[in-house]
Amino acid sequence: MDSVGNSRRPNFLIIVADDLGYSDTGPFGSEIKTPALDKLAQTGMRLTNFHTASACSPTRSMLFSGTDNHIAGLGQMTEHMASKEAYQNRPGYEGYLNFRVAALSEILQDAGYETIMSGKWHLGLTKETAPSVRGFDKSFTFLSGCCNHYNYEPQLDDPSHSIFTPMNAGEFWMKDGAYLDRKEDLPANFYSTTSFTDQLIDYLSERKNSRKPFFAYLPFTAPHWPLQAPAEVVAEYKGVYDDGPDALRSKRLQALISLGIVPKDTEPAPMTHKLWDSLSAEERAKSARSMEVYAAMVDLIDRNIGRVVDYLEKTGELDNTFILFMSDNGAEGSLLEAIPIMGGETTVNAIISKYYNNSLKNMGAGDSYIWYGPEWACASMAPSRGFKTWITEGGIRCPCIVRYPPFGRDQNFQTNSFSTVMDILPTILDIAGVPHPGTRFRGRDVVGVRGASWVPHLAGKAPSFHDEEKEITGWELFGLRAIRMGDWKAVYMTAPRGKDRWELYDLSSDLGELHDLASERPDILKTLTQHWETYYAETGMFDPGHDFPMVKI
Repeated sequence: MDSVGNSRRPNFLIIVADDLGYSDTGPFGSEIKTPALDKLAQTGMRLTNFHTASACSPTRSMLFSGTDNHIAGLGQMTEHMASKEAYQNRPGYEGYLNFRVAALSEILQDAGYETIMSGKWHLGLTKETAPSVRGFDKSFTFLSGCCNHYNYEPQLDDPSHSIFTPMNAGEFWMKDGAYLDRKEDLPANFYSTTSFTDQLIDYLSERKNSRKPFFAYLPFTAPHWPLQAPAEVVAEYKGVYDDGPDALRSKRLQALISLGIVPKDTEPAPMTHKLWDSLSAEERAKSARSMEVYAAMVDLIDRNIGRVVDYLEKTGELDNTFILFMSDNGAEGSLLEAIPIMGGETTVNAIISKYYNNSLKNMGAGDSYIWYGPEWACASMAPSRGFKTWITEGGIRCPCIVRYPPFGRDQNFQTNSFSTVMDILPTILDIAGVPHPGTRFRGRDVVGVRGASWVPHLAGKAPSFHDEEKEITGWELFGLRAIRMGDWKAVYMTAPRGKDRWELYDLSSDLGELHDLASERPDILKTLTQHWETYYAETGMFDPGHDFPMVKI
């Protein structure tokens, strides 16, 4: 019997969208059609105050370890430390999910679960750090951070190009522990979201023992750039975004207010960039089209989630499966992974011009290469400030939906209790009735978890996930820092994003982090900066002594 009284061992399905904005799905106020997620939320729960790291692989390391990314091996994204000698021999900065942590998949594998994944890994680029070594019985995976959703990568055939340099090795796709040749081994009709889902359903249907519980992980590479989707789906959103990102932001905010997710009197953060008004008619058309393609990508994520849910319902496993859907960070308003590996804007434009067709008519096709920029990202993160890579709420506050009927909660339950991605591992182990191994696991020393189980709150036995007044959580990435205690949050951001000093915000009344109270409440700021020093020491963090270009814009 599991921790909530279920006599059958529960299954687990974790779904991660890549760079999805806070309000990009129906349960969080979007106009994008997401009926599968709508139904999951209506029969499950929305976590409206869920937090991640400000970029993808650090979040994934916390998901699989239950602890801070600086402990789990992703103190910095590997793309940003490849040529930095300062990171060498620094525990917690290995650039992969290190072996100081017991991975969730490993723990469940040892507990008798069938463990399967299909999608993006981004927690190690070698066979020694691949999913097959970290507890997955079966896996079909893209090891790196981003890829063409149609597997159209002509630039990779010319090693003289700096674009996507790590991928020139060609060994970034794996299946069950063996490298794949992307030209020979991927389906001819490959589209990332659909193909990852196809493989996950195949893995589920191939199980020899249907009574054996499963842990399934479905991390999409969408809607990460390049923005690409079938033309017929893009056409369903034609004209929807012609009024621009400011208009979308206003509509989304009103929807969030109507859903009770943000208060009516919320003062939203302003856009970080104001570009739309200065664009020509042609430029506006292309900008709107990029958002149409993005919407189609989200739409397709939902359709494929629906396929998995339908499969589980057909096999009678749906109501015994804990399903969690989340984004890995705030919406992408810049070219994060591209900055250290593409050789600069001129090189990027030259490569795109040589191999890709970004004409209005072709935008979204496999041989196009587009992204949508900061204004659309800000629209989807409102009322929060910023987007992916920001340490403000726009970079780290993400949508999260949970469905597990044995909790016994009323349908369409919504909680604004503070939570983080580090809580997922202890929650799953709690539901499964599987203890964390402690300090020794598979013959190696491992660290404990920093997260806490959600079960008491989701089962209606506790008022919140954590002690709302005393819970302390820290963040750091790309030199930007934050520490939170209750609703008080201190942030340190370099210019131009910040003031090159600690700022202080009361999130109970200032979700947009607009009103710096550092001078008015020095006592609170002093307490938080003391907590920061503790967090810094506990996690083994260090200052690498170099700038990060993406936070300078």
